[in-house]
Amino acid sequence: MSDASTVSNPSWRIEPVGPLHGDVTVRGSKNAVTKHMVAAVMGRTPSKLSNCPEIGDIQITAEMLRSLGCHVEVEADTVTVEPADVVSGRVPLSYGGLNRIPILLVGPVLHRMGEVFVPLVGGDRIGTRPVDFHVSSLEAMGAEVHMGPDGLEAKALRLHGANIRLPFPSVGATETVLLTAVLAEGRTVLENSAIEPEVIELALFLQRMGARIELRPDRRFVIEGVERLQGAEHRLDGDRIEAFSYLVAGLVTGGRVRVHGCPQGRLVTAISTLQRMGARFEITDDWLAVSAQSLRPAVVQTDAHPGFMTDWQPPLVVLFSQCAGMSVVHETVYEDRFPYVAALKEMGAEVELFDACLGGQDCRFNESTAMHSAVVHGRTSLRGAEITVPDIRGGFGYVIAAAAAEGPSLLHHVHHLERGYHRPLEAFAGLGLHISREGPPPPS
Repeated sequence: MSDASTVSNPSWRIEPVGPLHGDVTVRGSKNAVTKHMVAAVMGRTPSKLSNCPEIGDIQITAEMLRSLGCHVEVEADTVTVEPADVVSGRVPLSYGGLNRIPILLVGPVLHRMGEVFVPLVGGDRIGTRPVDFHVSSLEAMGAEVHMGPDGLEAKALRLHGANIRLPFPSVGATETVLLTAVLAEGRTVLENSAIEPEVIELALFLQRMGARIELRPDRRFVIEGVERLQGAEHRLDGDRIEAFSYLVAGLVTGGRVRVHGCPQGRLVTAISTLQRMGARFEITDDWLAVSAQSLRPAVVQTDAHPGFMTDWQPPLVVLFSQCAGMSVVHETVYEDRFPYVAALKEMGAEVELFDACLGGQDCRFNESTAMHSAVVHGRTSLRGAEITVPDIRGGFGYVIAAAAAEGPSLLHHVHHLERGYHRPLEAFAGLGLHISREGPPPPS
């Protein structure tokens, strides 16, 4: 990828072939690898990450770090970050809107340079995802923060510990606090923090670098700041979003997909949800597989971990369209998670959206006009369509729907999928799906 501002707009052509069968091996999580790369900026020596996926977000993040002066090497499944030569505290504007990494760089770069500028955040359009929680946490730790039209500026002579309580267990804000508090002076207590596996994995990596982090009951992190961190090595755990999505691809098409590389413990809630619907699992130390003769409808509410993951929701909605009866999804994490539904309806899915809290307790969107509940009527016959992919997770749902549809589909803007999944086209082809790529080659 030679220019972060250049994004190709390729397409995938999909010809359904019936049930998908075969094996998929998932690598480390997209939601973990880039955060580890940010953490590596604070080390006095190089850090090495292995089992990394081949995704666009790694290349984007690598170029951001290089713009600061770091040396980053990406080779096969390994990413090495050498942070010794950080000479700039300014992330170029060209990286604005590409992903959520710039806001996470604020704390680490403040520790290195004393001042920082990062462009406005980007990522999937699934809700407002404001940076308020990040900013208030940084200010509590002594940063002087200014939001401008192009991005965020911050200064700090010395960051210090603070008592912080998040209004919602935000993954990004929790990561900002962890990445900032580890080198801050004194103790930081973070309440109502996110405890997703990817967050815990980041905390463990920071421990390997020499940080003093303790997870206490009731979602509390206690961080004692240290004077310096060293580089560390880590093999990333398997991506639970990919694992669930491929398992569902098998179920939707009436097949059986065996997923390697993601331990059972990262999928506990997903497994129990599919079991309630009538799915049968085979689980070993090395792989998981799922199949079903028929599936029952269900009511599912997304929530912070250990609840049902919001990123599992789009594949689940596609699965609900193939279950006889009425199913309900209540989205409580992002208020605008259902834009992908319009295209599924064009493909024949019967989905109604509501601004009420259906199928669970009232959530923080209860008094808003956000359409955050979906009622899915199944079973419906899906038909192929020409679709523009809006985001990473919705896009994967489209691929699954296209694999189960009657007739071919053409998916545009699949760079979203290539940004977030490890070689997804090859993985689906390996399961027997007739799928081909049209347009510019993937970023290298």
